[in-house]
Amino acid sequence: MPVDPNVVLKAIAAHGQWKQRLRDAAATGKSDWKPEIVRTDNNCDLGKWIYGEAKTAMPGHPVVEEVRKLHAEFHKEASTILDLALKGKKAEAEAAMVLGSNYSKISTALVNALKKLQAA
Repeated sequence: MPVDPNVVLKAIAAHGQWKQRLRDAAATGKSDWKPEIVRTDNNCDLGKWIYGEAKTAMPGHPVVEEVRKLHAEFHKEASTILDLALKGKKAEAEAAMVLGSNYSKISTALVNALKKLQAA
């Protein structure tokens, strides 16, 4: 079953929005989001799709599993960065997002896996 391209496009766009939200939180020390909510990977649209439609339509699909794993890791990293930002640890939060950081590597890998999924 081919993946709806809108699912992937929306996920990549939402992913980009999270990068900006985290930058803003690091800069201001404020956010409308709570780290414990951000940490969960099944509340956003992509998470709902992964654990719902994709699980039903493509059970065990290796690229879906790759996306699921990276998506969960992304949420964990984003939550950690948000927590640092909200505690006023601006430099640490910003350092956690730089190119080459774990967050950056997971972020890039997730976008690449989503593109791979779109082509599956």
